[in-house]
Amino acid sequence: MEIQEPTRAGGTSVHADTCDDGMPSFFDPKTVAALFDGNPAAVAVLDHELRYTYVNPALERLNGLSSAAHLGRTFPEVLPDLRGQAAVLRAVLADGKPREETIQGRTWGATEEDECLWRATYHRLGADESVCGLMAIIVEITDIARQHEELEVARGHVALLSTAAVRIGTTLDMDTTCRELASFVVPAFADVAAVDVFPPEVGHAARRPAPGVVRLRRAALRRVGDLDEQVQRFGHPGEYVDFAADSAVTRCLTGNRPVLDDWTDEGLERSAATSERVAASLAIGLRQALIVPLVARSRPLGTLSLVRAEGAPAFSDQDVAVARELAVRAGVGLDHARRYDHEHSIARELQRALLSEPRGPHPHVEIATRYLPADRGVLVGGDWFDVVPLPDGRHLKAMGDVMGHGVEAAVAMGQYRSLLRLLAGEDLRPHLILERLDAMVERSGLDRAATCLLAVVDRFGGMCEVASAGHLPPVFIDPGAAGARIVPVPVGPPLGTGFGGYRTASVPCGPGTVLFMYTDGLVERRGEDIDVSVQRLASLTLPAGGRLEDLLDQVLDRFGEEAEDDIAVLASRIREGPPVVRPTPPE
Repeated sequence: MEIQEPTRAGGTSVHADTCDDGMPSFFDPKTVAALFDGNPAAVAVLDHELRYTYVNPALERLNGLSSAAHLGRTFPEVLPDLRGQAAVLRAVLADGKPREETIQGRTWGATEEDECLWRATYHRLGADESVCGLMAIIVEITDIARQHEELEVARGHVALLSTAAVRIGTTLDMDTTCRELASFVVPAFADVAAVDVFPPEVGHAARRPAPGVVRLRRAALRRVGDLDEQVQRFGHPGEYVDFAADSAVTRCLTGNRPVLDDWTDEGLERSAATSERVAASLAIGLRQALIVPLVARSRPLGTLSLVRAEGAPAFSDQDVAVARELAVRAGVGLDHARRYDHEHSIARELQRALLSEPRGPHPHVEIATRYLPADRGVLVGGDWFDVVPLPDGRHLKAMGDVMGHGVEAAVAMGQYRSLLRLLAGEDLRPHLILERLDAMVERSGLDRAATCLLAVVDRFGGMCEVASAGHLPPVFIDPGAAGARIVPVPVGPPLGTGFGGYRTASVPCGPGTVLFMYTDGLVERRGEDIDVSVQRLASLTLPAGGRLEDLLDQVLDRFGEEAEDDIAVLASRIREGPPVVRPTPPE
């Protein structure tokens, strides 16, 4: 665009004119120049036809035109790229009320491609009823607006980081923490987010990837709602994803630094891995990804991938810094979850190895057991059971619960079980076994107390001798009975306290009668008296000849869903058949 500058004699001046009532202008050029030529704000005087009659040097610099290019012309003629002035100027002339407005556009003096912003104030000039024109005072606010915008963005980022502390890592479950992280950043920070983590070190059965390939497990995937269908092609949480050596994820993990990946066609081929994912990326319009490492205690845990679609702003340096800080905070929660999961897995494997299924002590005795771990939010406990054959067709059944949770509880459970088997070989009455076991535990220095219920069943005599060390009472289910018998046997202190004082009770237990033993996880409920909880077991029934496995299914279906702790149950009975006679010992 070319502006023809009109010639004039002298410098900046007020255009000679008359007011709308025919009176000559009373603004002296020298006075106006003396007032405004040195003013840092851009000043212009317009006549009643909205033509420039004066511009100061600051406005010349702002517009990139000399005063000669302004005088006698209107705003639109001088700066056609500016918007939104004519209506406001005419309104000020009409009613005389000063007005302010923000002007946006480009002038001839702009050095940047972006549009600029100015704040303009308009005042009508004249005395009494005489209207001679307008004065415009203009200040550029581009930098101020940008600073304000950057400040708002920074405040948003600070608020984002502050909120992250209470919304990420609310549990000790690894996948839950990953889902919280992905949900937190979408849509506030990205259009799509994926959290990929290294497989767990315990119990990981996935085969190893090819050399140079990094295999991660997709723990969470989050996207803006209208992107759902296409994003499904990128895989589902729980799947393993292989990343090539030159992929952004691999480079991020190798360098332990954020990686910005612009998804050009070449970048998509490298990052999306499959033609289906490339097609999905193009369909969605994904154009830029920011991959941030998830690290804790100098150990890589995985990556957070943030993707923005076409039309979203590119990731700025501040975005990268915020994403990294988010990853650091999330890494702490993920590390806690992984360490918990690691200990939980070790304890579970240890307990599974120690809690082997007991073999039937005799062909005439049926045994059924079940172990139900608590929810993943609870560490594995020390529940255990055992069955030991004794002379003369008798057998010892034990149900115990080591106090506490975790690896230490599982180890202590193994020690209790080993000591019990050692003492069972001495063929003692149940209360004497508990007495000696309590003393041995105290001497061994084992600092984990445990409850224990022992029952010795004599299939020839039809009796069951029971002793309890702080454990819940046994349940007897007679064949065909309408309910079960909860036998209140004498209860001594838990093992490991050193107090002793156990007693044995004899309970009728003929052929076909089921002895049911359990740990407190089956019945104990928060806010409910334990006696009330135990009494519900009186409703258990089993038809004559019914399977013990069916009984345990019934028990766990009815009482297992609301359990807050591990559950161990054991059911046994003497098979029904012809009367048996105790064999006569050889002379």
